[in-house]
This record gives sequence, structure tokens and C-alpha cells, in this order.
Amino acid sequence: MKKIILVVASLIALVGVTSAEAGGHRGGYHSSSHVNGYYRSNGSYVAPHYRSGRDGYHNNNWSVQGNVNPYTGKPGTKGRW
Repeated sequence: MKKIILVVASLIALVGVTSAEAGGHRGGYHSSSHVNGYYRSNGSYVAPHYRSGRDGYHNNNWSVQGNVNPYTGKPGTKGRW
């Protein structure tokens, strides 16, 4: 019985941590938004994509070194500062 309670409590804790990381809090993935495709003024086409949510922290952007875009798996290439 103690093992079952321990397993259930562990699963609840794991789900809580995963939800907090996905919910847009610092330290986990923050909110994102979908950008529809569009044409620039010079005629070039920008394909539809997702961008990281605005939170005022440069280092949270997926394009910054040390971060990975969760949709493409590509690592960031821009400098941290």
C-alpha cells in the first residue's frame, strides 16, 4: 500500500513540474505564437512559423545560443549578450 501511494504521489509531482514548464514560466518553455506566412515589401516570402513569446528576456528566445526551438529541434545561434 505504501508503494502505491508513493508511486501516485511521484506521478502527481511529475505532472505538476511538467505543466509548470510548459505553462510559460521562466526556466521552462514559455508561450509561443503562430505566425502566418507573408510577403515582405521586397517581394520575398516568409513561411509560416512559430515564435517564442515576448517576456522581455533576450536569453529566453529560441534563437539564442544554449536554447533549442521545440518545434524544429534547431539550436540557437545568436549570442547571449
